[in-house]
Amino acid sequence: MPSSSSLLLAEPEPETGLFLERHLRDDGFSVVRTEDADGTLELAERARPDLVLLGTELEVCRRLRQGEPGRSWNRDVPVIVLGRAEADAVDRVRAFDRGADDFLPRPFLYDELVARIRAVLRRASPPPGQLLEAGELVIDRAARCVTIRGRRLALPAKEYELLVKLASEPTRVFAKDELLREVWGFRSLGRTRTLDSHASRLRRKLSAVSATPYVLNEWGVGYRLMLPA
Repeated sequence: MPSSSSLLLAEPEPETGLFLERHLRDDGFSVVRTEDADGTLELAERARPDLVLLGTELEVCRRLRQGEPGRSWNRDVPVIVLGRAEADAVDRVRAFDRGADDFLPRPFLYDELVARIRAVLRRASPPPGQLLEAGELVIDRAARCVTIRGRRLALPAKEYELLVKLASEPTRVFAKDELLREVWGFRSLGRTRTLDSHASRLRRKLSAVSATPYVLNEWGVGYRLMLPA
């Protein structure tokens, strides 16, 4: 991973923030830091980071993904949430529902955090020349760009990754547990509507620009792409 990757560190605990900023800089990252939610959005707009480390409230993640009138930042910027010390499986699910790419509970090991940062950055910037085509749908993984009938479609990170996974084998039915494991990183699945809610939003966005909804729910099994007749 290039050492020039820029990180936005939003960490409310000053000691933790200073520790992470110092070591991340030593590891070759460019770091801007803030301790509050408003500062996170301001820096996301001004600094245009490659990745956000979010230790502030989860609502900031939702605001990053949805955007706000009169403000401009990369709504697809990868986000790793640094969970609270008392975080549990519910907090993890809520983080992914709000658009997080990864979740790391406290206390965490610094080396694991760096490994996760590099892994998320790799997924956000795959090798060039990787085009996935399915019907009218074209995914340029190098540019992280989705077009349908020639029209560009902006998608949050997890909706994009779900679509890429389905388009990688357009005729295959992907089981729910496989999608939750490989797209969201869930180890213990339990009861969650995360996949269904993301698939529903993705289907609505695709249906708005195409007569084909593309994302088909195979009841009791999982999801697959539905190609034009």
